Amino acid sequence: MGIKVGINGFGRIGRNVLRTALGDSDIDFVAVNDLTDTKTLAHLLKYDSVLGNLDHEISATENTIKVNNDEFRVFSERDPAKIPWGEVGAEIVIESTGIFTAKEKAALHLRDGVKKVIIS
Repeated sequence: MGIKVGINGFGRIGRNVLRTALGDSDIDFVAVNDLTDTKTLAHLLKYDSVLGNLDHEISATENTIKVNNDEFRVFSERDPAKIPWGEVGAEIVIESTGIFTAKEKAALHLRDGVKKVIIS
């Protein structure tokens, strides 16, 4: 089991971070926070107009996305201070919304076990 990572913002950058790290045993994606519904997020992860189709089994429920045998939670919070990263044990958060790029705003993720925020 690797380091537990959450992604805030599952647009092109957030999805590509996950796609790139799939299969890396050192990284365990535990949650995504995005305002879009999970079925749409799963579809966008599977089918990318630039990178092509992701050759993995992908499914979604109301609050999870599953990629092969790995399942992660999907939150839908506008305020980063309210994202329940502690519920999933996130240690690192990838901030890829393009909104919380200032150090002070990105630091809102630094609680409930989150040790680092990587701003894209």
